[in-house]
Amino acid sequence: MALGDTHGQTPARRRAVVTGASSGIGEAIARRLAAEGLAVDMVSHSQARLERSAARIRGASPDAELRLERADLSSIAETAKLAERLAAPEPPDIVVSNAACTVDPAETTPEGVTRMLAVNHLAPYLLLRSLVRPIGDRPARFVIVGADPGTLARLPVDLDDLHLRRDRLRGPFPSFRPALGYGRTKNMNAMFGYALAARLRGSAITVNGAHPGVIRDTGLGRNDRGLLRVLGRVLGVLPMPGPDTGADTPSWLATSPEVAGLTGRFFAKRREVPTAPHTTDVDRCDRLWEESARLVGLPVEL
Repeated sequence: MALGDTHGQTPARRRAVVTGASSGIGEAIARRLAAEGLAVDMVSHSQARLERSAARIRGASPDAELRLERADLSSIAETAKLAERLAAPEPPDIVVSNAACTVDPAETTPEGVTRMLAVNHLAPYLLLRSLVRPIGDRPARFVIVGADPGTLARLPVDLDDLHLRRDRLRGPFPSFRPALGYGRTKNMNAMFGYALAARLRGSAITVNGAHPGVIRDTGLGRNDRGLLRVLGRVLGVLPMPGPDTGADTPSWLATSPEVAGLTGRFFAKRREVPTAPHTTDVDRCDRLWEESARLVGLPVEL
């Protein structure tokens, strides 16, 4: 459900979409983009949290133009409807795909999809693909927030098990299953980014990935249990940067003239970094693309 909010409306402003914008890094990205004068569509599953986040952003930028979009990104149907709303009356100039969750890999949606797969990978796959045609020949930037390439190098995507169901994901400690599943979906983000950039090469749309860093107060650990929860508490007492630091590289990729025209890259701390060979292998990326298309009901061809 979209709630139009015309506070400080300036029709000529460029428009950005940020998913997972009701807290943590997503809210910090939305705040930065609003401070730069962009109109921002803030996407989250919680209307109440969106409203609180918007109030905080307006506290920092009273003239912020914000539109609040409540959508459950674990639902393929809701994500498709969200894409339709975001394309009207004109499509956005920037999309930052930031929303993610860490839950038990066994948890599924009413559509029969593993929830973590749906939110972390299928939602950005469907959303960004669905906005390509409305954007057309206009310049636009897609930014996909990923995770640490070094850590993820040890968690290649099992292309025969996108739903994260195989025993080898389980490991000796059941409480760590969400972290393992999360890592694999974050590798899917990188693979999707490369595949989409390759298919859009020659167009005015760029696609890049970003590692925000190891950041406190992201909310990702709210569902942790057992040893994973203990580890989270231990790490929580260590000095770590906050969401505003995590927002730096994604926001820079979204607006900086330094990266205008660059596409198909992955960045950390504003520097291009490599990701694991299993994320850049063209055949693997194509297979993930095709399986994802089937799961969300899109044709394979862009």
